[in-house]
Amino acid sequence: MSKSRLSAAALMAAVLSLGAVPAFAGAGHSGGHGDQPDIGQVGTPDHVDRVIEVAMGEMYFSPSDVQVQRGETVRFVIVNEVDFVHEFNFGTSEMHLAHEDEMMLFESGVLEAARINHDIMNMTDMAHDDANSVLLEPGNTGEILWTFNEDTDLQLSCNIPGHREGGMLSFVELVELN
Repeated sequence: MSKSRLSAAALMAAVLSLGAVPAFAGAGHSGGHGDQPDIGQVGTPDHVDRVIEVAMGEMYFSPSDVQVQRGETVRFVIVNEVDFVHEFNFGTSEMHLAHEDEMMLFESGVLEAARINHDIMNMTDMAHDDANSVLLEPGNTGEILWTFNEDTDLQLSCNIPGHREGGMLSFVELVELN
């Protein structure tokens, strides 16, 4: 059996022994997520108020912090400009901490430094397809369309193990409509 098959088999065994792996967040972020705050919902393409382009660099987001208005629908266009996989994810600090366990499982063959092993990801039901998050290989671009609701402390984070701790943490400030 090849090394990659052993890794996939080991990962499957680990995931199955844990039972169902909880998703970080659903599309609406309300209901079904325990005490998670309602941070907004998927926006509609015909009602985009603003486009914010975000570059993911060595261990940073640019712009580093983002201001949005309550009720505003933002299209985030995210570009991974470096030679390794990054995640763009927004939520509360508590949401990011809860997501760490899932991301640690990704180190078991799902994520390599410069690529995502989609076959293993799909086999383990860890599709990482939450509406508030995008996982990008080097040079790739992704989009998130989001309408912000509550005045809560939101963060942008790359939750790949070591990246948040290495500086890939920024803040989303909700401001009043002018």
